[in-house]
Amino acid sequence: MNPLIKLFRTKVYTAVFLLLLILIIGVVGFRIMSNYSWVDALYMTVITITTVGFGEVQPLDANAKIFTVFLILASVVILGYAITVITEYILSQNNYEELKQKKMQKKIDSFKGHIIICGYGRNGKQAAKKLLAHKKPFVVIEKNKDIIDKFQSEMVPFVLGNANEDEILLQAGIERAKTLISALPNDADNLFVVLSARQINSEMNIISRASQETSYQKLKLAGANNVILPDIIGGDHMASLVVVPDLIEFIDNLSIVGKANVNIEEVAVEKLFTSSKIETLRHLDLRKKTGCTVIGYKDDQGDYIVNPEADMQLQPNSKIIVLGRPEQIQKLNSIYDINYS
Repeated sequence: MNPLIKLFRTKVYTAVFLLLLILIIGVVGFRIMSNYSWVDALYMTVITITTVGFGEVQPLDANAKIFTVFLILASVVILGYAITVITEYILSQNNYEELKQKKMQKKIDSFKGHIIICGYGRNGKQAAKKLLAHKKPFVVIEKNKDIIDKFQSEMVPFVLGNANEDEILLQAGIERAKTLISALPNDADNLFVVLSARQINSEMNIISRASQETSYQKLKLAGANNVILPDIIGGDHMASLVVVPDLIEFIDNLSIVGKANVNIEEVAVEKLFTSSKIETLRHLDLRKKTGCTVIGYKDDQGDYIVNPEADMQLQPNSKIIVLGRPEQIQKLNSIYDINYS
């Protein structure tokens, strides 16, 4: 809980305690000093504290009048304090939400080359979980405030609004973003988001979810680099567990998400060399340095080579794909300072 809110709550509890205390003192005092019944004593205390000005139940003697004077003075101070504290507490709730949003927006404004996730449903949550494991900076656009209140944290920044609106996309830093993931449940909404995003940032990588196969080509034409159909992938995965169960189980284990169990990684070759000289996998010798094994190579044209030869030259703008245990992947990131920047 925010320390400011906690402080105000303490003050509210104090004010309520003081009000109850002055009420009890007044009732007991009138009961003893004027021999009032409990109901009359409560009535006199309430009209005295609230300064309503109704008549006395019966005439007061000198001692009772002095007691009443002090009761009035004390109650005015306590009531004033209580009203002030409660008002400040109500205002602080609104101010705290404003301050929290401004702080979050300031953090988002500092992002560059980040990922934007549109929608925080099942697919959006899975994407965020994976990105957190790889320490990739990202922003989530979500229009449901209840979801934001439940999941927002320093690690998962949110922008409240509809991802279909350009203003919301700009608020999420789309002009500086590297990738956009549109994970909305409706294909029409995803199509609109892809169109808007491509218009604002022509260089970014756009990945969209699709529910219907007929939406695939439309989303590609709208500007999506990749279109994912979760239902088709899920069905294919289940069938593969029947055909080649051990292989699929092994592949699934490679993609387990957690704090320290990333088993597979892609690395830009520019981050592996300190000179402009073209090197080979043999010269790189990642197996000896980190324990990781190179299992794939993606050239500058986007073509993949599985299990590349040791003498393959690593061209600029290409990537290698390595496999290893979590501690080996971490060692690779540490040595070459490539930890998902």
